[in-house]
Amino acid sequence: MNPTAFQSLTSTPQNHWLKRYYFARAAFSVAWVAAAFTIGKQSSMAAALLLVIYPAWDAVATLADAQRSGGLRNNPTQKTNVAVSALATVAVAITLGWSMYAVLGVFGAWAIFSGALQLATAAHRWKSYGAQWPMILSGAQSMLAGGFLIYQADGTKSPSIADVAPYAAFGAFYFLISAISLAISDARRK
Repeated sequence: MNPTAFQSLTSTPQNHWLKRYYFARAAFSVAWVAAAFTIGKQSSMAAALLLVIYPAWDAVATLADAQRSGGLRNNPTQKTNVAVSALATVAVAITLGWSMYAVLGVFGAWAIFSGALQLATAAHRWKSYGAQWPMILSGAQSMLAGGFLIYQADGTKSPSIADVAPYAAFGAFYFLISAISLAISDARRK
C-alpha cells in the first residue's frame, strides 16, 4: 500500500473510534482481571458475577463497534459474535449452578468461536484501517486458549475464576497493542 493511500485510510473518524474502542476494551479487561484476582478469589458470588459480566460485556462492546462500523447488517462476523457472546453469557449463568468445570467448558467454547470471529473481523478491516495484526493474533490466541480451557474443564484440578483471568489478560494486552498501533499510525500521519 502506498503512503498516500495509507494516510487517507488512517485519518478517518472510524480510525479514531477504533483507537478509543480498543483502549476501552483494554481498560475493561485489566479492571476485570484485577477484580478476578482480588474480590473474585475471596467471594464466590463476586466470582459468579464477574464470570457472567465478561461475555456480556463482549456482546455489548461488539454491538457498539458494529453499530459504529456500518451496522450489524454490514458486519456479519460481528453480528454473529454478538449472538455468540450473548449465548455464552446465558450459558455461563446456567452452568454456574452446575460446576466450575462446566463454566470453564463454556468459556472455552466461547473463546474458540469469538476468537475466530474476531480474527475474521480484523482480517476484513485490515484493508480499510490497517494496524489490525494484533487483533488477528488475538483471535488466533483466543481460539488456542479456548482449546486449553476445554482441556482444563476435563481435568482433575478444581477450576476457579483464576483459570479464566489469563484469557482476559491476553485480551487486554492485544486490545492495548491495537490501540497503540493505531495511535502510532496517527502520529506518523501527522
